[in-house]
Amino acid sequence: MTNNKRATVFCASSPRIPQCYFDDAAELAKLLVRQGYDIVYGGGSVGLMGCVADKALSIGGTVIGVIPRFMVEVEWQHKGVADMRLTETMAERKKMLIELADVIIVLPGSTGTLDELFDSASQKKLGLIGVPIVVLNTNHFYDNMQLQLRRMVDEGFMTDKHLQTIYFASTPGEVIEFLQVAKNVMSDLKDAAVH
Repeated sequence: MTNNKRATVFCASSPRIPQCYFDDAAELAKLLVRQGYDIVYGGGSVGLMGCVADKALSIGGTVIGVIPRFMVEVEWQHKGVADMRLTETMAERKKMLIELADVIIVLPGSTGTLDELFDSASQKKLGLIGVPIVVLNTNHFYDNMQLQLRRMVDEGFMTDKHLQTIYFASTPGEVIEFLQVAKNVMSDLKDAAVH
């Protein structure tokens, strides 16, 4: 058990994606571990999920997996992750992944990843969670989503304030830079409250 901050990483489980996504996932995992973050993720062994866990474990990082029991029964879980927490449903898994997070980082993925992103963003918009949400936009993967979100603001479906609950980064390094700024802001707010 560590006292590190926890970064929940939502990402793809497909192994059939271009190499650039694996490269950024591995780099992000390395940088997070070096910054003292434990990694919390969906417990899988393949795709970007497996890549993030493999990289973190290979350099001595702490990894927590959260996976539904039915996925364990078909042996989708990562056998190298010692701290594997089981849930009964996908909804329980997502709830636990969000609850364990000090920061949420979203990598490219499919419908499950988008569900996790928008559930987290909706909860933040409603004030139910307060952690930073960062989207790693590798290879311009989320450019069209950014345009759709901007249209939602332009046409009055949400406000700029709500749009700003999600930060988009182009590189793993930008993710870390954002987290350092966010950490300093939170530290300053805490100091101001004490004094």
